[in-house]
This record gives sequence, structure tokens and C-alpha cells, in this order.
Amino acid sequence: MFLAGTYLIAAFLGGYFARMLKLPPLLGFLVAGFVLKAMDVPGHPLVDSLANLGVTLMLFVVGLELDIRQLLRREVWLTTMAQTAVLVVLGIALFNGLMLLGLGLLANTGLESWLPIALALSFSSTVFVIKVLEERNEARSRYGQIAIGILVMQDLIAVMYVAVSSGELPSLWSITLFLLLPARKLFVSIWKHMGHGEMLVLLTMVLAIEPGYLLFESVGLKGDLGAVAMGMLMASHPRAHELAHSIFSLKELLLVAFFLSIGLHGLPSWPQVELGLLLLLLLPLQGIGYFLLISRMKMRRRTAVLTALIMTNNSEFALVLASTGISAGVLASEWLTTVSVSVAASFVIGSLVNMKAEAIADAIERRWPDTDPGRLDPSEQPVPLEGIDVLVLGMGRVGRACYQRLAESGYIVFSIEHDVERVAQLRDEGFNVLHGDAVDGDLWRRLQSVSTLRKVILAMPFHNANLDALRVARLRGFRGSVAAICQWPEEIGELRTAGANEVVYLYTGAGAALADAAMGERALLQIMQQEEDSLEDGVELEGGADSR
Repeated sequence: MFLAGTYLIAAFLGGYFARMLKLPPLLGFLVAGFVLKAMDVPGHPLVDSLANLGVTLMLFVVGLELDIRQLLRREVWLTTMAQTAVLVVLGIALFNGLMLLGLGLLANTGLESWLPIALALSFSSTVFVIKVLEERNEARSRYGQIAIGILVMQDLIAVMYVAVSSGELPSLWSITLFLLLPARKLFVSIWKHMGHGEMLVLLTMVLAIEPGYLLFESVGLKGDLGAVAMGMLMASHPRAHELAHSIFSLKELLLVAFFLSIGLHGLPSWPQVELGLLLLLLLPLQGIGYFLLISRMKMRRRTAVLTALIMTNNSEFALVLASTGISAGVLASEWLTTVSVSVAASFVIGSLVNMKAEAIADAIERRWPDTDPGRLDPSEQPVPLEGIDVLVLGMGRVGRACYQRLAESGYIVFSIEHDVERVAQLRDEGFNVLHGDAVDGDLWRRLQSVSTLRKVILAMPFHNANLDALRVARLRGFRGSVAAICQWPEEIGELRTAGANEVVYLYTGAGAALADAAMGERALLQIMQQEEDSLEDGVELEGGADSR
């Protein structure tokens, strides 16, 4: 317990001082790990186990947020392949140059030693990228989805490289993983009986670890890939977001162990620090490569800039490849600490740069705007709102009913919905709906003439999503009326403080509907007539929500 207490105090103090300096807490956790190592505080296998568990849960959540169709988009797979190939070549060239300068660790080494490190340094950190996206609430943004897709593709490349380099191909039993597809019905059936408390947390962990990480590891595949795959398998379920939310705090706590573990790998000597920092010469090339490639894929410059900035860092997987190379005898043992220095330093640089990512993207967009928006990918083109009266955010049962009531009342309505399949169905039924995430600031940048809207309706099922969307709408210049729904009475004040003009407590509508049914058809018709009369007085928003 004493050792665990030491780790906790060091992590807390590191995160606290980082926060006081207005830096991301993860930088404090990294420094805390190195300080503990410098103080000769012994490591413990439990730290690595907790770190691995945190990464597994994080990757499961990534899968829940990932649309598998993203992997088939050109800006994902082509960017990944081209970027990896170019950076491996540049990395090998850098090692060759540093060897000629006489750096000790590179003496008497060659292509066999350089290849695994060059490949590892071509990857970006899944943990770092997802942490930044979650802090910005932009995992579903266009650039966030591109970044996550590239990270998954990089994981696939890593799996193939490890298999080839070790000479151990995945087991023939890996074919049985396809049985997870029909098994999904079983998982969903169990899920229905879990409720919303601690059993849901346990179910989430079981899905991520058992049929996810451990099952994939048992057939010779990377466990991290299994966690992502399992998340993707459950992503289409309407309550997928609830799974992710159930383990959010636990995941965040366990990831502290991950950042501590990097520093605990070893205290570097000066030559190792020197070489680790020299490896960072690849970082600017990494960022430039992402920017140029994504720009060529008909993405906006802003999207390319944000993707490049968030992906400019070294992957924690570099530590795995370094360990593999040491075990195979192609790398000296000092390489593990050297790579740790490079990874940690890249996190520091990446954190500092991404604190200013929005400002950097804004500056570049002002200086070099997209000259021909019409040539952009449809998901990146501007969305005109001229002539639109009301914007409905979220087209579930509440949003759909609200949309219909407003349209019947003569309003010109436009809507945004994040579920691709629901968007397709709504369009077939004649709804004017755009696929997108209502809390994505970049989506709001694509919406033209937001200030001309009369009303915005927040009809999403999650309170934080409605709050975030409200704040973004106000930041983007919307000054009209906002109506929102909420599920709990205490949420009413938060929405009003954030700028909502009208807030409807969802279950008020349910109670009214139940009373209507009890009073009978005649009384119900009278109330409906009264509601229709009230529409002319501007009360239709509450009526639309009540119609649920």
C-alpha cells in the first residue's frame, strides 16, 4: 500500500502543477514517472497491468465511436500507407546520418536495427490523440474521425509487422473470430438486463477484455486491435454511447498509470537523452506529411491542419517494437529508454502545440482559404442556411416529432443527426437532414448564415451534448431563440445559464400524454385544439416536445 500511495501522490502532484501552469495533466503524469525513477522508487508490475487495462478500455471506446466505413475512405487508408512509407524512408536516412556523426548507440548498426525504430516512429500515439479529442469533445469531428481511422490502420500495419518479424503468423483459430458477428445478439441480450449501474460498468469491461483483448491475443493477433474491433461491433447499438459513458472515469484513472509507466521504464543517460531528442527531427516531417496528403484528398485546409497537429507525436507502440527488437537481438537494451525519451518529449511538444491548434488553424485558414469550396469532398463543403427558420439538433423520437410539428406549422426546418443509417432513412421520408455531430465546432463553421436562423432546438438525448451544442452555436454567432429538452430537473438551470430560452422537462410531456389517455378521446381532442391555438402564440416548441 505504501508504494501505491507513493504513485498516487506523485501522479496527483504532477497533474496538479501541470494544471496550475495551464498545461495538460498528462504532462505532469509523465514528469512524475521520471521523478519517481530518479528517486529510485521501485517499479511494480501492477502499474503496467493497470496501464494496459486503461489503454484497452480506451480503445474499446474508440471502437464505439468509429464508423467502420471511415477505414474505407481514401483520406484514411491512402494517407496511412503513403505517410508510413515516406516516414520509414526518412527515418532510415536520419539514422544513417546520425551514425555517420558517430552517435554511440548507432555505431555498428544497420538497416536491420533501423527498420523497427523507423516504423515505430512513423506511427502516432492512440492514447495521446484520443485524450486530446476527448478533452475537446471532437472525437466525431471530421478531422477526429480521420485521425482515429489512421490510428486503426496503423495498428493493422503493426500487427502485420510483428507477425512477419517474429515469424509467427496468427493461429488458424483466428478464423473463428468471425463468430463474434452472430455472437453480438447474445451480448445485446445480456446488455438488456444490466440496468444502468455497476453491472453496466462490469459488462463494458468484460466485452473489452474477454472477447476483445484476450481472445485476439489468444489467436496471435494484437489485443489492442481486438478491443477496437469489439467496440466497433457494438457501435451500431442505440445505447453505445451509454457503454462509453459508463467507464469514462475509470478509464481516465487507469490511463494515469499508462503515463506514469513511461517514466518508470528507466532514467536515461545523457547520450540516450541526446539521441531521443534528435529522433524528434522526424516530427515536423510527420506533421507536414499529414497536412499535404490530407489536403490532396479534397479536405479543407483547416481539417488538414487540425489532423496534422493532433497526429504529430510518437506512438507508445514504439516501446513495444523496441522491446521486440531487443528480444530479437537486433537492438541494444539502451534503445528502450532512448525511445521512451522520444515518446515522452513528443507528448510534451504535442500538448503545447495542440493547446494552440484552433488558433493555428484559424490563422492558416485566414491566410490561405480554400479557393474552390465546390471541389471539396461533400462532407467538407459549406452548408447554406439562407431561408431556414429552425435548426433541429438530434433527430430521435423527440427531434423528429418536433421537426414535424414545426413543419406543419409553416416553418422551414433543417436538422442535424449523427447516426448515418437514421439520416438515410429520414432523407427517404423527405426530411431535410444533414449527417454530422452537432457539438463539432468544425461542422458549425461549415454552416453558412447561422445568424439568420430564428430558432435552434436541442433535442439530443444526452445533456452534455445539448450543453456543448448550445455553447458552440452561441460562439458561432447564433443570437436567436433556443429551446432544449432535459431528462432531470437539475439540468434545467444549467441549460438556462448556458443561454437556452426555453427548457422542457421531458417527463412532463409523458405525464401529460398519460393524463390525456386517462381522460378519453373527447377530452384529448379538446386539448389538441387548445394546443393548435397556442401555436399561433409561439408556444409550439413545448408542444413539439410534448408530442413525444
